[in-house]
Amino acid sequence: MPSWIEVIIRSTLLILGLFFITKLLGKKQLSKLSFFEYILGITVGDIAGTLSMDIELHVINGVVSILIWTLFPIIISIFSLKSKKFRDIVEGKATTFIQDGKILEENLRNEKYSTDELLEQLRKRDVFNVSDVEFAILETNGELSVLLKKEMQAVKWGDLFPDGSSDKVPLTVIMDGTYLNETIYSAGYSIDWIRNKLKLKCANVEDVFLGQVDSSGNLYLDYYDDDKQQ
Repeated sequence: MPSWIEVIIRSTLLILGLFFITKLLGKKQLSKLSFFEYILGITVGDIAGTLSMDIELHVINGVVSILIWTLFPIIISIFSLKSKKFRDIVEGKATTFIQDGKILEENLRNEKYSTDELLEQLRKRDVFNVSDVEFAILETNGELSVLLKKEMQAVKWGDLFPDGSSDKVPLTVIMDGTYLNETIYSAGYSIDWIRNKLKLKCANVEDVFLGQVDSSGNLYLDYYDDDKQQ
């Protein structure tokens, strides 16, 4: 068989294989990539490109290598969905950069983030004064989330009927059917208080996928069973 025909066959099969792998990994891989996912994409692409062009390489060895690199993140994703602690180790935690209009310099240093980089990210969100920011949080994917102070936000329907309360970031108190004790107690609440809220809603913590408490003390629940009413 001529070498150019073998290259065409190899390339076609690898393209189809990579398409299948992308579908298998899910849509998350198409959005913001984590550090490990970025390395995975480069490595798998390099293996596929080398395998398609170098006809002296054994196809089976290359396919095995690609499968190993593909299965590893799938296994990590499965464990991450089952364990919050494992997910924190692999993906890290969000870091607060600005709180109540004040820059938390120590958090910037821990994330190797310069002041210029922070100001640049704020300007991309049309924020030019740090004092206008209520919260700025660096997410685990490297994206900076910004919450402006209430007086600096665009006018909403609720602003026409102010109750005098300031906006606060909702606290996640339940995740994957488990109480987040550290968050609950650091916010001044207790497990018993959350349990009483659950009783009022006739809900069990094991049935809750996500639970958040807003600044007014209201508990929002998202159930595993999507048909269950709030």
